[in-house]
Amino acid sequence: MQLTLVRHGEAVPPVNGNDDKRPLTQRGHLQAAQTATFLNDQDTPDIFVVSPLLRAQETLAHIQIYFNDVPVLICDNIKPDDDAKAAIEWLSQLPFERIVVVCHMNVVAHIAEQLTHDHFNPFALAEARIYEQTVIANGLSTQRKAFVPTV
Repeated sequence: MQLTLVRHGEAVPPVNGNDDKRPLTQRGHLQAAQTATFLNDQDTPDIFVVSPLLRAQETLAHIQIYFNDVPVLICDNIKPDDDAKAAIEWLSQLPFERIVVVCHMNVVAHIAEQLTHDHFNPFALAEARIYEQTVIANGLSTQRKAFVPTV
């Protein structure tokens, strides 16, 4: 089983405290495009799981250019302040072998930390990390690849 975790690209600052509708900056779009190119050279996912927040949706749109037939599942459990344990539990119930998750710090780094039992390691903007495991569960994953955009 393969799980790919992706953090969204650079987004504009919140306006009037609204975090949900923050679009990617021009740099964020470039970052997302670089990550999409990297992911295009990997196995085709069975499903995309994405946060409902705009910056994650826009990051995923760049990846979908290469995988336009892959279904998308919007998950309300992978927003910035959501609980990683709950997200892992939710992800573990999905009946797919190759899952790509596009979401946010801090939840994405906490998911990675729990899956590998490694130290907390923040994700760079639009960073992708690919993990392998028999099942999605705490301590059972091994990171196989990583990509950080250069812009």
